[in-house]
Amino acid sequence: MIIKCTVAYDGWAYAGWQKQENALGIQEIIESALEKIHKKPTSIVASGRTDAKVHALGQVFHFESDGKIEPASYVRALNSLLPLDIRIQSAEKAEDDFHARFSCRSKRYLYIATKNQRDPFACRTKGILYQDLNIEKMIEACHILIGTHDFTTFSSSRIDPRKSRVKTIKMISIEKRDQDYHFLFEGNGFLRYQVRMMTGTLIEVGKETITPQDVQKMLDLKDKEACRYNASPQGLYLMEVCY
Repeated sequence: MIIKCTVAYDGWAYAGWQKQENALGIQEIIESALEKIHKKPTSIVASGRTDAKVHALGQVFHFESDGKIEPASYVRALNSLLPLDIRIQSAEKAEDDFHARFSCRSKRYLYIATKNQRDPFACRTKGILYQDLNIEKMIEACHILIGTHDFTTFSSSRIDPRKSRVKTIKMISIEKRDQDYHFLFEGNGFLRYQVRMMTGTLIEVGKETITPQDVQKMLDLKDKEACRYNASPQGLYLMEVCY
């Protein structure tokens, strides 16, 4: 039986989703909890990785179960073993061909940046700004990034060169809420650092240190060295994985 779970987590204290040798990843913690429940090692597969300090409200993973436990019972069982900053939101039986990564059709990410420097909790949950941003200029730059493009410029140099850098961005919206700026992205998939690098670039447009035309030039270059902007990880949230 394939069990599909949705998990939310505060990524501040972790080295990202992926299990690692010399650091603590969220995958390792969940697999450890499942091992206690199943009395044997259980591997999980996620929709994708999140980096160190990045959060999630709707990360999805799957694992195989022998069917002795009702799917919905995994919510209570796992949450009783997991730390309070990792919370299972739902668990259900999935189709036999379901795959958390390969069945994914699109993802939605939210980035929150704030100008409120008096909030002592913001350093863990938001990117910090030191000036107001020009939303009109940022929205103009968003239109350049929306669509199907080679996003090499906005990606990590550590990505396997054999993998395609072509992704489709379906939507980008920017909204100001009090002293916060919300950047919402939806796409069929994202390269490593892509959302953070696009956000960092849009913020620079908002600060008027670069122009929307500069963003077009950066995108057209398809060169990892063309973009040096990367928003801080703690402002990023994986909101939803769509199947």
